[in-house]
Order: sequence, then C-alpha cells, then structure tokens
Amino acid sequence: MKIILSRKGFDTTSGGCPSPILPDGTLLSLPIPDEEDLKYSDLQYNGFSYDRILTGLNPGAVYSGCHLDPDIREGVRIVPVDNWRPAFGQTGSALGILRNAEVTVGDLFLFFGIFRQTEYDKNGVLRFACEKGAVHMIHSYLQIGEILDTPEKIKKCSWHPHADFERYRSDRNALYLASEKLSLCPSLPGCGVLSYREDRVLTMEGKTPATWREYEFLMPDHIIGNRKNSAKCGGLYYQGQWQELVLKPDKEAEEWAVKLLRKR
Repeated sequence: MKIILSRKGFDTTSGGCPSPILPDGTLLSLPIPDEEDLKYSDLQYNGFSYDRILTGLNPGAVYSGCHLDPDIREGVRIVPVDNWRPAFGQTGSALGILRNAEVTVGDLFLFFGIFRQTEYDKNGVLRFACEKGAVHMIHSYLQIGEILDTPEKIKKCSWHPHADFERYRSDRNALYLASEKLSLCPSLPGCGVLSYREDRVLTMEGKTPATWREYEFLMPDHIIGNRKNSAKCGGLYYQGQWQELVLKPDKEAEEWAVKLLRKR
C-alpha cells in the first residue's frame, strides 16, 4: 500500500485564512473558492451555512462559488444529490504525480490542510481564537476503491466538479472513489472525516505550520520522486504549494495511519 499526503482546503492563498477547528473539535475543511455553480451558501455544518461561518472567520472577504473536493462529508449539501458517493478528483500536473507513482486501488489518501482553533464571541459569532496559532493537520482520509478515468465513467458522478468536461480535459482528469472498508482496519469505513487530536497535527511544535515533525517515513528517502528537506534548525519542510506527496510502501507509515484514523 502507498500512502499519499494530499493538501486540500483553505489556506492563505486559496481562501485567505485557515480552516476552522470548531469548539467541539470538528475539523471543518473549507473547500477552496472557484467559479463554479456550487456556492458556500449551498453547504452546511450542524445547521450553519458555510457562508455564515466564513462571515465570522474572515470578515470583509467575499466568497461565492467553491470547489467541493474531496467530497466525503455526508450531508454537507443543504439540498442532497442523488446517487452520491464519497469521491476525490484530480487533474493536471498533480494527477501526473499520482500516475507516475502508480497510485492505484487500495492506496490511501490522507488529506491535510491548515487549521486554527476557533471560539464563539459574546454574540455567538465564530471567530479564530487569538492565542492559538495555525497548524497543518490530517483532517480526513480516503482509501481508493475504484478509479474513474474516462468521460463515460466520470459523467456517472454528475454531482462532482470533475464531471464538468468543459473545465477538465478528459485525458488529464480522474475520480478516486472510496472503498467500502479500510483494509488496514476493517472496522473503519473506507473514507471519513476526523476531529482534532494532537497526534493528527503534522506541524512541529514551535515552528511555522508547514514545518513538520520528523517522522522517518516522511523524509525524502521515503518519498516517491525528487524531494528535498528545506527545513532549517530541525523539522521537515517541503518547499512550494505542492498538492500530492506519495510515500513509498512502509510498514511504519501504515501503523501510523491506523493510529491516526482509529477513534480512541
């Protein structure tokens, strides 16, 4: 099995702020802005629309369309779609990285992004907590159960943004559908969203969010492709706004993933 660390959700360039760690510990990964038909006002968590949540987190910012991908949080749409299945789409050079690494059925995506703790102010508005900084965190996962890589197959998932072939070239477009169960731990579903827990934080204590803890299986020798650790004074830092980091098959990495995904 190959494990892929996949960067998804808001950041300072796509969205303008971190995604929120809600007061109940929920990691609410916010889909990046994009000129698509799906709006933040079409999405909700626990009765609150995403546009209302964003009004408190990033006052003054204007948000409209969004790219809901990965789409794995059941019930996130205010108006449900028919035949929904958890799925993740990829295209362009990032898809090329996955294909070159021969990512296939049975491999496991660990989705991470930048998050910050939140709290409610005296008016009940969700705000970022001033005393808490941002960190990179694992927020969800998907084990590949099926890969759709032709227009005929992808169009069956008409609700997914990658089914829009005017935007995504058919030869550089793929959908990864979740397996029914997680093979490493069959008591868990093949995909899911996670809550805050310290061991799911990638960021090294005292460092900027993109400088990670020094897990041996995340170091350059254990990565498929040409990667260099650019961290100074400790930690692990892969420079740039990359999306996909494919780990070589590694027993220790698999054990780490199981611990991350299991509930305590």
